[in-house]
Amino acid sequence: MGWLDAVNTVIWQDSVLYTVLAVGILFTLWSGFGQYRSLTHGVAVIRGVYDRPDDPGAINHFQALSAALSATVGLGNIAGVAIAVSLGGPGAVFWMWMTGIVGMALKLTEVTQAMLYRNLDQPSDPHGGAMWVASRGLAAIDPRLRGVGVAIGGIFCVTLLVSTVTGGNMFQAWNVADITEQYFGVPALATGAVLTVLTAMVILGGIQRIGTVAGRLVPFMCGAYLLAGLTVLVMRIDLIPGVLRDIVTSAFSPNEAAGAFLGGAFGWAFLIGMRRSLFSNEAGQGSAPIAHSAARTDEPVREGVVSGLEPFIDTIVVCTLTALVILVSGVWNRAPDLIFEDGGVPAVVAADVAGSWTLAPLPIAESLRGQWQPGHQVFAVLAADPDPRRGSDRHRLSGVVGEHQGRLVIDWSTLVGADRPSLAEPGVYHDYKGATLTAKAFDSVLPYLGVAVVPAVAWLFAFSTMISWSYYGEQGTIFLFGSRSVTPYRAIYCLLILVATSPLIRTEAELDTISSLGTGLMLWANIPIMLIFGARAMRAYRDYMAKLRAGEFDHRRTPPG
Repeated sequence: MGWLDAVNTVIWQDSVLYTVLAVGILFTLWSGFGQYRSLTHGVAVIRGVYDRPDDPGAINHFQALSAALSATVGLGNIAGVAIAVSLGGPGAVFWMWMTGIVGMALKLTEVTQAMLYRNLDQPSDPHGGAMWVASRGLAAIDPRLRGVGVAIGGIFCVTLLVSTVTGGNMFQAWNVADITEQYFGVPALATGAVLTVLTAMVILGGIQRIGTVAGRLVPFMCGAYLLAGLTVLVMRIDLIPGVLRDIVTSAFSPNEAAGAFLGGAFGWAFLIGMRRSLFSNEAGQGSAPIAHSAARTDEPVREGVVSGLEPFIDTIVVCTLTALVILVSGVWNRAPDLIFEDGGVPAVVAADVAGSWTLAPLPIAESLRGQWQPGHQVFAVLAADPDPRRGSDRHRLSGVVGEHQGRLVIDWSTLVGADRPSLAEPGVYHDYKGATLTAKAFDSVLPYLGVAVVPAVAWLFAFSTMISWSYYGEQGTIFLFGSRSVTPYRAIYCLLILVATSPLIRTEAELDTISSLGTGLMLWANIPIMLIFGARAMRAYRDYMAKLRAGEFDHRRTPPG
């Protein structure tokens, strides 16, 4: 994973996040706070007031929103938020909120652009997205720029396919396999096989079947998850004011290490919160416009306004609920699951590789065999050289429970450092990754709620995301290679589900690295396209709103926006 970390270091520079935030603020002001229009007029649109069967497109506004939401409301809302809180602390949630708010303006703009330049050669099967914006938009400016536009569109499609493989597919499958194995002991590959079959059954039907399935699945899965989360928050309502205060104060101050939480300097929460929020709601990535481009409408801005609802539902509602459950439960900074006793503290020893350190193998008492089984992943917290990005001297040293001569023993990985590290916490932690950490948060407040709700919702969230992202990648392959590429693409997409559930990805950090790669690459490709055609989108937006205020759509019984 070393080379992936190096790439992510470049594409996720702080300046990139500042740029995305600035572009979101730009379009917020340019649109006159279009977020308000999404929350009012956008709701009227998805109610079906504007639906007309003779408009070009394949699915109605509600189905298009559901298809896009099924891609955004996924395990990023369960596993991604858990990663954000466990790595960035409460302050990461604040920056997720900020990203969600400006993300509404980003979505409105990029979807409006996609609708303006979508390919309607086949009105019942339209194609759209940043690749068509670049190719058709530049050609409209000057026909001689068509080749440049096609090249830019091709670059976007490559980043789209990377993101499809990583965040849209492997991240989802890996998390479902992990939580299913943790709770029910089902082998990861078995989970992968079931997901492969289910995904194939849906994606073979194209966008119509994806829209139909998403339109039924998204309201149900969101409702079930919100009900479970609200139950937990009502039970811990006395803690919520303090948690909300911590979210705000921690966003602008260093986060001290505590228990399983490693701590971080000022700015670390911003980096983690924005990255995970962008991964979850996909604002600025250019992915959602592909689904919205299939909407049945003759007014491009109308679908753009609808799309602004996505970051609100995804980040402000669903992600916030997950974050509050994790924070009130205390699992993010929990105490060790196994406390070292006198004579049982593992020694810090030099590893075989020079400049590396590890812990001596740690025997586990036979009486704890039920809680600690072979194959379980754990970690210890060491104090060592400060991490330059995180600004903390705490580090996790991962380990795996093995069995040697009939005894359970933890074997440890290594930590690179110039000086010998020391134990920072007096024990060992179960390594709860992603969705599993969220499930444990539910369980810690109301026993068995996590096992009853989170695995099922994780399956639904992951499955819905995977089917929608398969369509995104499919549209990218069509732009690059033509319609004949669809069948082999679908086969490869399904095969990668099995790859993701094999023992190739082991830790939370590896998971974060893989999913962040695709998100970052798409931002680099899509944000310039948004800026180039931003004026065109905003001009269309203002014209549409002027018509709305003038009552030109009253014949469709439109309530005031």
